[in-house]
Amino acid sequence: MTDNTPEESEAAELVRPYVITRGRELPAEDKFSLITLVTTVSDERQRPTRLSPEEQHVLDMCSGGYLSVAELAGHTQLPLGVLKILLSSLAEGGYLITRAPVPRARLVDQQLLQEVLDGLQARFG
Repeated sequence: MTDNTPEESEAAELVRPYVITRGRELPAEDKFSLITLVTTVSDERQRPTRLSPEEQHVLDMCSGGYLSVAELAGHTQLPLGVLKILLSSLAEGGYLITRAPVPRARLVDQQLLQEVLDGLQARFG
C-alpha cells in the first residue's frame, strides 16, 4: 500500500471536478436553481449506455420521481456547480425532465381584497 501525501490528496480533489465535467462549463443560461425539480424521462430505452458513473448515479436517483437540485447535490456529494453541469448535459440530451420552481405570486391589491371582504359580509352577514 502506498501512502498519499497531503499534496497528492489535495491535487486529486482539485482535479476531480474538472474530470467529472470533462472540462465543460455552465451554460450561459443557468436554468437550475436549488429548488428546480428534476426527474428522468419515463422511457428507459432512451437511457444512454455511455455515461460517466456520476451521470448514471444522477439518473438512477431521479428515476424514482422528482428531486430538487439541492437534494441531488446532498445525495451525490458533488459540488453544486459540477452537478449543474451534469444536469444541463443530461437535460440537453433529453434524458431529464425539469420543472422550474413556481414563481412567487405578485402581491394582491389590498383595496381589492377589502372590497371582496365587504361584499361577502354584506351578502352573508
